[in-house]
Amino acid sequence: MFEFYTSLTPPTRLPRSVSVMNPYLIPSARGYLESFSQKYYQGSQKRVLVLGINPGRFGAGITGVTFTDPVALKKFCAVPNDLPQVRELSSVFVYDFISAWGGPDRFYSNFFLTAVSPLGYVKAGKNYNYYDDPALLSATTPFVVDSLARMIALGCRTDVAILLGQGKNQQVINRLNAKHRFFKTILALEHPRFIMQYHRKHISQYLAKYHQVFTQVLAPVNRSGVI
Repeated sequence: MFEFYTSLTPPTRLPRSVSVMNPYLIPSARGYLESFSQKYYQGSQKRVLVLGINPGRFGAGITGVTFTDPVALKKFCAVPNDLPQVRELSSVFVYDFISAWGGPDRFYSNFFLTAVSPLGYVKAGKNYNYYDDPALLSATTPFVVDSLARMIALGCRTDVAILLGQGKNQQVINRLNAKHRFFKTILALEHPRFIMQYHRKHISQYLAKYHQVFTQVLAPVNRSGVI
């Protein structure tokens, strides 16, 4: 996992107003990622890919770990860091779910939490999704396709994947999957940021929905006796 992230080659020919956010060029983020990888991604077991959209400025953009803000990195993952201890909305939901699932050890032993685009983008000082601009989507598509192939080669399952982010994210990944046949099935859930920003009163219902889907993808594996 560490080698995958730190060897990423950013997409080129982006729209002039958009820049790549690559936390793996920052020594501190590389260090946090290495510690996290050694702690949670050892072993050769097949994992289910869980794909967000792309890293944000206050989560993976500073910690190097997907959906993991500095507080979650220290409190839940036991990876010390000197970053400002500020929460990020998506990370709050994700680690509420991971805690309910049984904690990071249990979660990361079965799932590889990452993103469709493992590098992030910034426009006018704000997070920008890889699909927000047709020109950006065109520029990032080869990078996304290559990254997905490399993630699968790390030892991830191809029978099923979980997508966090419906709407445009789901449309793009379904189109790419139809062409490249990365996965037999893709199950899409609402993005954590969408839940926390617009449906915070119903968090318990979304946590239950996440639990149902994540349990569903492990069921065939568990029946075969392989974890």
